Amino acid sequence: MSSTQIPTRADIPESDKWDLTHLFADVGKWQEDFAWLQRTYPRIQDWKGKVGESAQTLADVLEFEKSLELKIERVYHYASLQLAEDSTNNEYLARLGQVQNLLTKIGEASAFVVPEILAIDDETFAEFIANPALGDWRIKLHKIRRMRPHVLSEPEERLLALGSVALSGYDDAFSQLTDVDMKFGVLTDETGHETPLTQSSFSSFLVKRDHQLRKRAFLQFYAEFQDHQYTLAASLAYSVKADVFRARARQYSSALEAALFPDDVPVAVYDGLISTVRANLKPLFRYFDLRRRALGLSELHHYDTYVPLVPEIETRFTFDQAAEMVLAAVAPLGKKYVDVLADGLRSRWCDRFETKGKRSGAFSSGSYGAPPYILMNYKEDVFADVYTLAHETGHSMHSWFSQESQLFQDYEYPIFLAEVASTFNEELLTHRLLEQTSDPKMRAYIINRQIDDLRGTLFRQTMFAEFEKIIHAIEESGDALTLEIFKSEYHKLLETYFAENFGLDPELDLESLRIPHFYHAFYVYKYATGISAAVALSERVLSGERGSVDAYLDFLRSGGSKFPLETLKAAGVDMTTPAPIESTLRLFERRLDELEALLL
Repeated sequence: MSSTQIPTRADIPESDKWDLTHLFADVGKWQEDFAWLQRTYPRIQDWKGKVGESAQTLADVLEFEKSLELKIERVYHYASLQLAEDSTNNEYLARLGQVQNLLTKIGEASAFVVPEILAIDDETFAEFIANPALGDWRIKLHKIRRMRPHVLSEPEERLLALGSVALSGYDDAFSQLTDVDMKFGVLTDETGHETPLTQSSFSSFLVKRDHQLRKRAFLQFYAEFQDHQYTLAASLAYSVKADVFRARARQYSSALEAALFPDDVPVAVYDGLISTVRANLKPLFRYFDLRRRALGLSELHHYDTYVPLVPEIETRFTFDQAAEMVLAAVAPLGKKYVDVLADGLRSRWCDRFETKGKRSGAFSSGSYGAPPYILMNYKEDVFADVYTLAHETGHSMHSWFSQESQLFQDYEYPIFLAEVASTFNEELLTHRLLEQTSDPKMRAYIINRQIDDLRGTLFRQTMFAEFEKIIHAIEESGDALTLEIFKSEYHKLLETYFAENFGLDPELDLESLRIPHFYHAFYVYKYATGISAAVALSERVLSGERGSVDAYLDFLRSGGSKFPLETLKAAGVDMTTPAPIESTLRLFERRLDELEALLL
């Protein structure tokens, strides 16, 4: 087999693949559980109209639902992991399709449960909650009941459910247009080869050393967006209208409040993130100027902000070496954390290398009582893959600790917290690598990488969050969202978040239409809060602050048992204050000082 050929799964040793027998010994066992679900779920109907009869009846229906959900989670997990191994396998595709169809039926059959819980009057509910039969369900029931002001009558809920697919059509239109219909042509790269310009190759061109090649890629890419700008603007406008419609239908004061309510995050936290970052943009401008000088440019453009300031360093680490680097980095978290992770990586939690048909990228995915599996496409000569492994092990250990400590109904942590554990491990890895590295080029490379991470996650995502807030407020005020409004509002933000000696190409205004997250609004702020919480927590641990390791491990153990802000506060980070964001901004400034000294 030539070195350029992608191996099949049969070509690689078992030790490099994840071991799914922890989920099911074989496909036959999976089919048994699937058949059990098909047979058993209709019994949920026995409780229809009776959920609120007594505390015991409520406990019984919840326990029955749990017995279904435990099996559903595991059956789905197995099918989705197999499909991730090989997305061309028809047997795997069929299995996942079977599960999805069954999930729809189970969802329909059990749709009455939550409305009946919400229909229980407050006095009766207070009596129920005090009953020992519901002891294990208090957290879950509290989360269900707090949605009560925003749940409508049964006919209204039915109408919203019927309209939900139609109301999200803008998202499919955006995906089809940008992923399928739009054609970006080809570019001649620095070696003289013609390479297709695509959504995914665009970022590869932006890290090339050749300034002119980056510029050509940028202009050619956005020329295609310009040709479709009115269609994209219509899609984005309808996305905002759908958000506002849903929020008003459910009696929220704004689309932003509706998005934050399930996590119990006050709008003040969102606004506080924006105002704190806006007040601290000077270090970012300083970095842009350092970048301009290091690259030898008279003026910096957006297409010059991704190329590493230190040319790619030659590194080669085997997967086992990368695992050892990650284990050494997380050593401050104590023996149990390291031992569990080391054992997991040895006992095949991780599917390590690229194979034919395997899903690209990386993820961590767990189900209750089973290993938190990791998918990687590890390459020995890609230094960033060591960081990817650190990131995914952060997610996996979060899942492991929350499973160990919480009941099934309380173990799943929200997205708001998910990025904290993964970014935390990346921070520990950076600290460890810098401790061990005296080579100035390697130090500069690692520091530049961290600065770019902070810039992309804190500054850039905050700018995105501000844009989402602005365009929703325009729709809510009754003004029209047009192409010109999107471009002009975005341009104002570009002027704020980029330095004076920065060349703002008019094409960049079209970025307002091409970020997929804008079509799923009020999500990106979690990246910025997540990295801020991770930096604050990792600094406490690395400084040896008393009790900080236990507090962090308790954060991992808490899963979804509390709301995110409460969970972080118990760990020592108060996201209702600007302190965590300010400490991340200070880290950015310290790293910038170090990089400047190394480069100039």
